[in-house]
Amino acid sequence: MKKFDKGRVILALAGPVLALAVAIALTSVVLLASGRNPFEPYSLMIENAGYVDVQVLIINQAGTYYLAALAVAVGFRMNLFNIGVDGQYRLAAMVAALVGARIDLVGPLQIALILLVAMLTGAFWAGIAGILKTTRGVSEVVSTIMLNAIATSLIAWLILPDNLGVQPPGSNDLTTGDIPESGWFPGLTMGDGGEIYGFTFVAFALGIVYWFVLNRTRFGFDLRATGASESAAAASGVDAKKMILTAMLISGAVAGLAGMSTLLGDTHTYSLSFPTGIGFTGITIALLGRNNPIGIFFSALLIAFLDKASATLDQHGYESEIATIMQGLIVIAVVVSYELVRRYGLRRQQQKVGDELAAAARKNREEVAA
Repeated sequence: MKKFDKGRVILALAGPVLALAVAIALTSVVLLASGRNPFEPYSLMIENAGYVDVQVLIINQAGTYYLAALAVAVGFRMNLFNIGVDGQYRLAAMVAALVGARIDLVGPLQIALILLVAMLTGAFWAGIAGILKTTRGVSEVVSTIMLNAIATSLIAWLILPDNLGVQPPGSNDLTTGDIPESGWFPGLTMGDGGEIYGFTFVAFALGIVYWFVLNRTRFGFDLRATGASESAAAASGVDAKKMILTAMLISGAVAGLAGMSTLLGDTHTYSLSFPTGIGFTGITIALLGRNNPIGIFFSALLIAFLDKASATLDQHGYESEIATIMQGLIVIAVVVSYELVRRYGLRRQQQKVGDELAAAARKNREEVAA
């Protein structure tokens, strides 16, 4: 059994805690510089989060963010930067909605079909970047950014009424058509507070799967080893290129599921108003949560809290963009604070090794003297 390392736990928590504290402090400075109360917005958001309907919104939003962050984290653990989660998520949601609206199977089969299509679409779109990297050496950062733009254009073309889209009578919106009730995922009703999407619980459960696969399977070990050093992994018999492609496929498949909470629990169709930017928020959450499923869970709740609880700010004379500023500052603070914590941890480890070597040398001298 591993010995509990209190110092290691403290260092692990120091990064996100320091980042959050710095983000709050800098946001307060911005408020103060603009002549506003630097503390009232936080109390207003906390007060707003006390309402059940807002809590439901936060939980539902956190489920979506959680899956997007898991998709990013899979790439991070392989030392891959999958910036294309947003494109993979939106394209997967649209294709799944198209298939779901045109096929009507028995409930569980309908839902299973929609989820499978979403995963395959997301994996296919991410796989393009994986193939380009393993065969041509193209950076996944460049390719996934370009694929985001291509996905946006492809969705805009597919959703046209002349192609596969549907324009509801009397509306300027374009949709993929409504998914029949057999494809609706049942949720948990919270009285007058609304409904927690059923797929939100599936999203959080996937965090357990992520942890188990990554830490308790040979595949997870190979993935982490390849991310740490491709040459060392290759020397131990791991096919680095295969692992890169596999990681991108898994990342894309998880990204494809990110839109299922909203699609199967709320809108039941893909339209021009479907949420965007989820993948980029997932990057923030994965960084803040340090790619750990528990850390990602609390980070997703925090960002969802900032999104939903800030809606009340404009009613009290504060711009709701304060939450957006804070999220941006969190990203900057995360990078800086983690680097500071890493350097401190490295110096602490070096000092510990030095103390142990000095103690061993002192013991040898005492033995020789005796």
